[in-house]
Amino acid sequence: MRLYKYIFAPAMIIAGAAGLRAETKNLEDIRIRDPFILTDNAAKQYYMYRTSDSITPSGKVIGGVEVFKSKDLKRWEGPELVMRIPDDNGLTGTVWAPEVHRHNGKYYLFATINSDIKWKKSLNGWPALTARGTQIFHADNPEGPFRPFSKFTTTPMDWMALDGTLWVEDGKPYMVFCHEWVQTVDGTMEAVELKSDLSEMASGPVTLFYGSAPDWSTGGRTNVSAPENFVTDGCFLYRTKTGKLLMIWSSFSHGEYAIGIAESLTGSVKGPWRQQEKPLFVKNGGHGMIFRTLEGQLCLILHQPNSPAGAERAKIFKLKDEGETLSLISNGAE
Repeated sequence: MRLYKYIFAPAMIIAGAAGLRAETKNLEDIRIRDPFILTDNAAKQYYMYRTSDSITPSGKVIGGVEVFKSKDLKRWEGPELVMRIPDDNGLTGTVWAPEVHRHNGKYYLFATINSDIKWKKSLNGWPALTARGTQIFHADNPEGPFRPFSKFTTTPMDWMALDGTLWVEDGKPYMVFCHEWVQTVDGTMEAVELKSDLSEMASGPVTLFYGSAPDWSTGGRTNVSAPENFVTDGCFLYRTKTGKLLMIWSSFSHGEYAIGIAESLTGSVKGPWRQQEKPLFVKNGGHGMIFRTLEGQLCLILHQPNSPAGAERAKIFKLKDEGETLSLISNGAE
């Protein structure tokens, strides 16, 4: 949940890129939120990305991203720095939810970037409205270095937006992302068509659904006097073996961070979208994504627990494609 990140779990801070030293770690020993795995079938290895922020001598936080590499999903080498936000970027603060996608022979990093630039006072007891958005970076290989197309976020500059992910449909690239509950009260899921090189938006955002849409999303409050809010978080799209388009996404269900499934009634990212009744995961873990192993096994990776800060670890589960939906099989790292 972004509230925990904002208040309780600041991003992992290291003393600059020069201090990074690669080593081998077990998956359960790596602290990570919003894990993302890219499977490289040609190199027969996996890349797992996470936040890597640094502090300048003046005390300013500069966001970045690092990667771990593995052959078996159990033992991971790293981390290695793949992106540090340029000093002259529009937003330079902490990074959330990095994703790397291969598209037309190149690699694209989607990163949510934060700033302490405050717009105005927010609702009673809520975090302040600050600059936040997803920016797209590009590189020739999955280890970077990733560079920005411009100095500005891809999502609208006056939106508190986060968790952008790539979806390609009929040859057209789209970014699906979340419009933050801090600004909207009832968070939304949005889609925007991108230019063919992913450098910027090709059209304006379209609202797909609201955080309050499913019955399992029960909302929450920052305190007793604050209004009820509904989180939209961690979107990722997947087309099943029967052609049905699904989206996994995270919100809160009876106090637990959970992952639900939405389905497009038309098979298109444009929807309309309907929420499946049964959540995929409800045990205080979320912001998941779907990948296939080198052997072709479908898997879900997420972080758990969602709190307390410092306890977050990546958990991998085998998934079954049921055609109409997805179901968990077992812990895929076993």
